Amino acid sequence: MSEMITADLVDLDLSADTKEAAARALAERMVAKGRVTDLDGFLADVAAREAQMPTGLDGGIGIPHCRSEHVTEPTLAFGRSAAGIDFGAPDGPADLIFLIAAPAGADDAHLTILSSLARQLMNTEFTSALRAVDDTERAAALIRGDDDAQGSEDPAVSTDSADSANAADSTDSTDSAAASAGTASADAAAGNTDDEGDASAGESTAPVAAASAEEARPFRIVAVTSCPTGIAHTYMAAEALENAGRDTDGVEVVVEPQGSAGFSRLDPAVIAAADGVIFAHDVPVREKERFAGKPTVDVGVKAGINRPAELIAEVRGKAERGEVTSAAGAGSTPVERAGEPGDGYGTKLRKWLMTGVSYMVPFVAAGGLLIALGFAIGGYQINEAKPVTEHFLWGQLDSWAALLFQIGGVAFGFLIPVLAGYIAYGMADRPGLVPGFVGGMIASNIAAGFLGGLVAGLLAGAVVLAIQRIKIPPVLRGIMPVVVIPLISSMIVGFLMFVVVGKPIAEAQKAMTDWLSGLSGTNAVLLGILLGLMMCFDLGGPVNKVAYAFATGGIAVQDPSDSAMKIMAAVMAAGMVPPLGMALATTIRKKLFTTAERENGKAAWVLGASFISEGAIPFAAADPLRVIPASMAGGAVTGALTMAFGSTLRAPHGGIWVTFLIGKPFLYLLAIAIGTAVTAGLVIVLKGMRKTQAGAVAEEAPTATAETKQPVAA
Repeated sequence: MSEMITADLVDLDLSADTKEAAARALAERMVAKGRVTDLDGFLADVAAREAQMPTGLDGGIGIPHCRSEHVTEPTLAFGRSAAGIDFGAPDGPADLIFLIAAPAGADDAHLTILSSLARQLMNTEFTSALRAVDDTERAAALIRGDDDAQGSEDPAVSTDSADSANAADSTDSTDSAAASAGTASADAAAGNTDDEGDASAGESTAPVAAASAEEARPFRIVAVTSCPTGIAHTYMAAEALENAGRDTDGVEVVVEPQGSAGFSRLDPAVIAAADGVIFAHDVPVREKERFAGKPTVDVGVKAGINRPAELIAEVRGKAERGEVTSAAGAGSTPVERAGEPGDGYGTKLRKWLMTGVSYMVPFVAAGGLLIALGFAIGGYQINEAKPVTEHFLWGQLDSWAALLFQIGGVAFGFLIPVLAGYIAYGMADRPGLVPGFVGGMIASNIAAGFLGGLVAGLLAGAVVLAIQRIKIPPVLRGIMPVVVIPLISSMIVGFLMFVVVGKPIAEAQKAMTDWLSGLSGTNAVLLGILLGLMMCFDLGGPVNKVAYAFATGGIAVQDPSDSAMKIMAAVMAAGMVPPLGMALATTIRKKLFTTAERENGKAAWVLGASFISEGAIPFAAADPLRVIPASMAGGAVTGALTMAFGSTLRAPHGGIWVTFLIGKPFLYLLAIAIGTAVTAGLVIVLKGMRKTQAGAVAEEAPTATAETKQPVAA
């Protein structure tokens, strides 16, 4: 790390009081060194990474980091805060702040060096030395690992001397043990001169020694760690798990960090010999099928850093109970599971429902667009066409329209089963799929609709989890996930859906549909405002998905009502506004946005026009207090206007590309244009106020700034 950090990149008296101010102060040092080319653009990338997951760690450490096109070479800046800065760590503010900047195309060697710093941060001697050091040169040298810094007389800084002492102690212990063994052998030889007796004794003790060795076999754990950036948390979690393994009697832990520099696969023999698996990750584990068939604990990467000993105890407990988890689903992440042990029931429920909705959406998009195209080509009577298996003419346009409509209808038929199946999957992993799909299909057949699918998925997941808690004899464990769990759980869920809860849910679904069909006037406008606010609140997140699922559930029938199609129109129109508003704002007032945001604004035109609300996320991550309220205001206006205009939509997706399928298309586009203008205008006003306030603060203290910078210049 010889060139990544110098004394100029160290601030031992960091005066910032927020994580944003701390990142800016350290980033300004990088700019001064020519390591960062665009301060605001780089800080936007740091903020976007921070929005994914807080970077505060237990032990008073903050480690904001990102990969950015505005970084010329891998760089590390260090700041020490006397008051502490909140980086979202469970145990409170951080006093040691490391800002890691990696180029977008950083080479493997530099990323490997950065990962070594992440491992060092798990060493209390290293962090204690950083808290004690009083010179920026020595602090930089300590972080680089220079020999002169490590060899300092300061006991807090001298980590190598401690290592040497430990090594010496280990050597002495080994020599003493060898000497003791030699003495014991000599005594044994002196006390027993019968060679045959010696041989007999050796033979008799051999089985005992073998049995002792078998009893002393450690509990072997293999682990995988990964984080979105693949620079810091990945390696810190790996180090924490390895340290916890060394500190736990009778346990061996081997970790495969899957970082940005690639990863070295664990030896298949090591995986085969493992007794349990720990996944500490926030991105999908690569080649996850290698770990199938073993007791598994699956958590976020910060859990691997903050509570490794608990994870080791948890996987040992699962192994003792014989709870074998299939790990073949390479795409599953903690979002698709029950979540962290500390999560409340509401958080877990949201994650389970989001899993089902996320898998359902592609069926909605494909099926809905095919049905809409069938209507567009063959007219609204196409739903009365004969099945194409009985009547299909290659040269007849209506036959092709009927084909599209009927394929779309088949895709739509999967909506409720897929929703229920993957809610159960989010709760109970693969064993939940069969009862979830069965319950969802029953909900579809009895007209329980979207609500029925939700209930069926939750019931299926709960039943499977209950069955998995039953202690099973080892001889039956192999058939549990293939035969026993699918059989019993499907019977129970089927009984509940057909006999107990299905009919009341179907009646509630019908009542809600009838109520929506009767909405008009002021009530319809208010519903449009509510849906617009929901679509723009979290830009593709849970609240957005609830509104979208509500709308698509209404048109997921052969002959949707007029009210259902109005709701779908309002939802899609409002969802287009945030990225379009940001794109317009970056075009009108470029100076208010960073270079990166202006580039994102160009892409936002296409994303917004295609009904991809996530196109506004880069802006919201960098400035949520201004971007999100502005987006919600524009979305509410658009939703209200769309409902007031009476525009309808049969397609669940497509943006402006399905305008020909929209009822009253010109008024529909007008509503979107007005909402876009509202969002752009508000965000420009709010950002302009921030710039004005920042300029006023800068003008109030020019002398202090000059005095502060003078010693550095000298």
